[in-house]
Amino acid sequence: MSKQLVLIALCLLPVFTTALVSSNPFRLKGRVYCDTCNAGFETSATTYIAGATVRVECLDRYTMSLKYTLSAVTDATGTYEMEVPTDHGDQKCECTLVKSPDSKCAQPSIGRNRATVILTRNNGMNNDARYANAMGFATTTPLPGCKELIRSYFADV
Repeated sequence: MSKQLVLIALCLLPVFTTALVSSNPFRLKGRVYCDTCNAGFETSATTYIAGATVRVECLDRYTMSLKYTLSAVTDATGTYEMEVPTDHGDQKCECTLVKSPDSKCAQPSIGRNRATVILTRNNGMNNDARYANAMGFATTTPLPGCKELIRSYFADV
């Protein structure tokens, strides 16, 4: 009888373990910056935007219909954090820029206006923390001195 109980317990253990693991929410974190040089990437002249709105959206991989969405606002350092309570293993999830509070830096930077995020535990990642690449808004005109700054990044080429 005790062997049968041990066998049953071993069979049910993965079910209970999966239930416990999936009850932990993902902690999604990223930053939003102002591309003050219109470089298309972060530079030493980059500033970070407080009060910017971002959104994570998960789409069905086959129908591309929206399955999940959640918004957040950046703090004083341009950092946002979201708690995503469920696994989105069969979905395509991306963080996107929604709005900048800075009228001088409000144009989403092409190619840096979204970031793919993995929101599943079915991928070998052991923790609940997820990080999105930094996303940026661009100014209408670069700051003075940006040409020299950008040139300095390519000085060794």
